[in-house]
Amino acid sequence: MAERGIQRFQGKVALVTGGASGMGAETSIRLAREGASVAVVGLPDDPRGTDVVAQITDAGGHSIYVGADVSRETDCDAAAQAAVDAFGRIDLCMAAAGILNAHYVSGEVPEDNLAADRRAGHIINKPVEFWEKVLSVNLTGVMLTNRAVARHMIAQGDGGAIVNISSGAAKIPMAGSAEYSVSKTGVWMLTRVLALELAPHSIRVNTVAPGVIDTPMALGLSQDEERRAAFERLVPLGRLGEAEDIAEATLFLLSDQSGYITGQILHPDGGLFTG
Repeated sequence: MAERGIQRFQGKVALVTGGASGMGAETSIRLAREGASVAVVGLPDDPRGTDVVAQITDAGGHSIYVGADVSRETDCDAAAQAAVDAFGRIDLCMAAAGILNAHYVSGEVPEDNLAADRRAGHIINKPVEFWEKVLSVNLTGVMLTNRAVARHMIAQGDGGAIVNISSGAAKIPMAGSAEYSVSKTGVWMLTRVLALELAPHSIRVNTVAPGVIDTPMALGLSQDEERRAAFERLVPLGRLGEAEDIAEATLFLLSDQSGYITGQILHPDGGLFTG
């Protein structure tokens, strides 16, 4: 990719799950802009993922697209191996793949696919498979991704950096969304455990926990001006976050600028969850 500004990741290789859209796509593009080769991981045959790769390669960067279901161990292992096969190693990872509910379809307005979850009601009535689906992607998928890339980093012997995407929901319980809140809290504790386990290998593991971000998962706020304004009034900084805000936080934690930071959670939320 054509050089622009600082090049914090020159010669590095990054793997980004959830890289086909939203925060993952923006981070993939920015990693490449700063010199990294990027394995963009998303659902198989997702044209948005190939578009992200095209943006990177058209600008002179290096990127591949890997289709994977992160809830499957074999897919996560294969994605990590694909990055190594293409670029020789893995230095950085952003685990951003996630779903809002069991019926979430990436690229669709979640307001439509929340209907079945709402009919099920609170957790005492919600089918177990709804719970299992969300945790399999949002928590188990992060663990499998972290483990797959960490094994390569350990074998390489020169450290690495991992950033997992949690949510403000890790701190704030949301009635009717137990599986989402629990999965994101689990990501935070998983990060802390892995930070301890991987520290002897000089692998840092941190979490970014966004507030309300204007992405396809953000409850259709871009299409509902009244509801969007209501959320903006709740945020002390007076605006919703953008994918760029999360990319900037992630790149900081992946870079050598945070070389003495591990096991931490960073909340880019405009002050929404302060306190």
